[in-house]
Amino acid sequence: MMSDFGKIMEEKCMNFAIRITNLCKFLTDEKREYRISDQLFRCGTSIGANMAEAQCAISKKDFTSKVYISLKESNECLFWLSLLNKTGFLSVKQYESVYDDCQELKRLLVSITKTSKTHLENEQ
Repeated sequence: MMSDFGKIMEEKCMNFAIRITNLCKFLTDEKREYRISDQLFRCGTSIGANMAEAQCAISKKDFTSKVYISLKESNECLFWLSLLNKTGFLSVKQYESVYDDCQELKRLLVSITKTSKTHLENEQ
């Protein structure tokens, strides 16, 4: 059974994946930018996909591994967003909005990862 926090994370990840999907559609349709938007799409949607996998983890170690992958994907996403901003494909307003959402997810994932690692270490 998923905790309230788990449900909140699932919703945040899904909402972020929707934002990334729509942003990538805008980038390809309006800006004719394909390479970076493909990378952004992959990492931005992978955050939620790996968190969904974590919900069905077969062990605490497996859970921690999936969450850590989500954390790495969020960091990659921040990189691509910064690049899109610095190359003029995103306005400052567009960039700050989606970047802030990604930063929030990253902070939550860092917290989950630290807690999970602590629980794993305490079991050994």
